[in-house]
Amino acid sequence: MTGYGRATASLGKLTLTVQINSVNRRGLDLSLKLPDEWQTFESSVGEAVRKVALRGKVHVEVEVTGKSTVTADWDQAAVATTLEQLALLAQARGIKFSPTSELLWQIANAQRTSAKLPADEATAKLLEETLGEALRGFAAMRAREGEALLVDFMGRFEKLQSAVATIAQRAPLVPVAYRDLLLQRLRQLELTLDITDERVLKEVALFADRCDVTEEITRLRSHFTQFIELLRAAGEVGRKAEFILQEIGREIHTIGSKANDLAVSRQVIEFKNELERVREQMANVE
Repeated sequence: MTGYGRATASLGKLTLTVQINSVNRRGLDLSLKLPDEWQTFESSVGEAVRKVALRGKVHVEVEVTGKSTVTADWDQAAVATTLEQLALLAQARGIKFSPTSELLWQIANAQRTSAKLPADEATAKLLEETLGEALRGFAAMRAREGEALLVDFMGRFEKLQSAVATIAQRAPLVPVAYRDLLLQRLRQLELTLDITDERVLKEVALFADRCDVTEEITRLRSHFTQFIELLRAAGEVGRKAEFILQEIGREIHTIGSKANDLAVSRQVIEFKNELERVREQMANVE
């Protein structure tokens, strides 16, 4: 599921910003970007995100901005020592050594020390609070998307239920149609058999048993009820729903194999198309 959350806080003269965004992904693919000094916080940040997001490609970026982050001090003693070592090296090799302003800048720049971010307990708590605020906005956006998906699922399931109702209505007529077709073919072959002939009745009974889909329809309706109840329940639904959809797919496939009837086959094809759309959407739901 897609989502976005952002929160800021003051860290002395600095500004702490936490941004979270996600796009659809079947599993959880979490990436974190924190300042170098805060790598020790990575584990706690990841743990907090996993409590909110179970699926999706989720990226969390923690950024600290402000003038203090770019201030730097040069270690004059280290610069002087480096120059002395270079002078001695040049003297030992018989090379004339005349330091330029450019060389001095390069050495000083290499030796400078940037201001470090605090990584104490107070900072960890501030990061936790800011992350929590960003996660609440992130979760709220994903919840709104979930509500929209629920409406979509309910509409699609109405179509699935309608298809099953049509199949259930048509199924008892299939053996009758088969019997009439059988008698018609026998008459075309100039074979006179009465509708009450034992051989005809036996053949029709065997056919009726092979194409009976009563159990599959009963299970399908049960799966529909379970699926809708699951969607309305609190907590994680994604993986459980995918399992139910898998079982629904098996039942409709069996009905299609047994059908031996054009009208039923058409309904099965429409059902499978709609079911695949539901599966694609459900792959993104937690």
